[in-house]
Amino acid sequence: MTAHPTGAAGFLHRFEGLRRRLPGARLPYVEALRAQAAEAFRSQGFPTRRVEAWKYTDLRPVADAGFDEALSAVDSTPDLPTAYGAARAVFVDGRFRTDLSTLDGLACRVEGLAAALPGLDGRLGQLARVEAQPMVALNTMLFEDGLVVTVPAGVAAGVLDLVSLGTASERPEAFHPRHLIRLEPGASLTIVETATGPDEARYLHNPVYEIEVSEGATLTHARIQQEAARAFQLSTVYARVAAGGTYDNFTLNAGGRLVRNEIHTVLAGPKAACHMNGAQLLRDGQHADTTTVLDHAAPDCASRQTYKTVLSGKSRGVFQGKIHVHQVAQRTDGYQMNQALLLSPEAEIDSKPQLEIYADDVKCSHGATVGEIDAEQLFYLRARGIPEERARAMLVEAFLREAIEGVQDETARAALDAAVTGWWSRQEAAA
Repeated sequence: MTAHPTGAAGFLHRFEGLRRRLPGARLPYVEALRAQAAEAFRSQGFPTRRVEAWKYTDLRPVADAGFDEALSAVDSTPDLPTAYGAARAVFVDGRFRTDLSTLDGLACRVEGLAAALPGLDGRLGQLARVEAQPMVALNTMLFEDGLVVTVPAGVAAGVLDLVSLGTASERPEAFHPRHLIRLEPGASLTIVETATGPDEARYLHNPVYEIEVSEGATLTHARIQQEAARAFQLSTVYARVAAGGTYDNFTLNAGGRLVRNEIHTVLAGPKAACHMNGAQLLRDGQHADTTTVLDHAAPDCASRQTYKTVLSGKSRGVFQGKIHVHQVAQRTDGYQMNQALLLSPEAEIDSKPQLEIYADDVKCSHGATVGEIDAEQLFYLRARGIPEERARAMLVEAFLREAIEGVQDETARAALDAAVTGWWSRQEAAA
């Protein structure tokens, strides 16, 4: 029996076998994008810890897993998570399921990527670059589906739930959805994204997002990562914000065995704004890496980043955050804070904040703190009859509150609150 190919060779082997059957195989621009991505992935392979951007995250468990193509049954009806909006787009093992989706009432255009490819020349691949990002190259090489969202100018589109379910249990499977989101001038949209899977599932979820926020538009993007315990998620977000636009991103990492959430945002026009906040709730055996790159490329822009990490057992968290202020970006206002709360002596956090400033008139700051639960605060709650586990949970929830309260949209904030509360309930039940 022939051994299943692993590592970069395994994915390249799959691409060669599937390339004539992948969506867009007859479209010259798609074929060119895939060929370029395959060449980039062939030359780069999976990044190692010798690469500075991957110094704290080892992808060998992903490279060695030996993934198959996702083969979920088209008529399967998996359980869906709680709905937060009236509209819902559902993906099962990376494939858009119209039968499980409900898009009525959403005041914007939503399509599956595979069907929309003929009209995406000049849009697909414009923000996400394969040359320096191996996971983006892997996604571009093998994507089969995704979501294409376009909100017309001046339209308040409402709330869209974006749900991703991983179901593979017999052999590990890999899927690489590609999501394109564009808000035209003055438009607004809230996306509540949930990624999850049953306990027994084994898969790699490798999504890439290309997000365009036009002049005066506002996108709220709440991401709740609750992947299966043995799953991997490697996500990459590219967002470009035009003059007066706002991109509000919050990412909650609470599941998965190994997770990396990478966000690249460019503030491309005057008075653009970006909020990139998040929380990582890690239990024994989990590894989560949040890496952000924020380019201030225009004057009078503001950015805020607050990331909180809670670590229990033998878990490891990573935060890498870079603010790059270009020479033209005078009067930049940038703030970044990363804080970690260690609940176990075996937990580990690596924090690497960076400022790279080429403008003279700026206000930029960053900081990082690491600590344990305050013994006096815990004693105060215990003295008032609160059981120790509940008291610890209350202090952790208070620690996370600053990051969650930065989310302005009420629906997105409620979804994040529910996810945090649910995580603690599961920890208490397991204890």
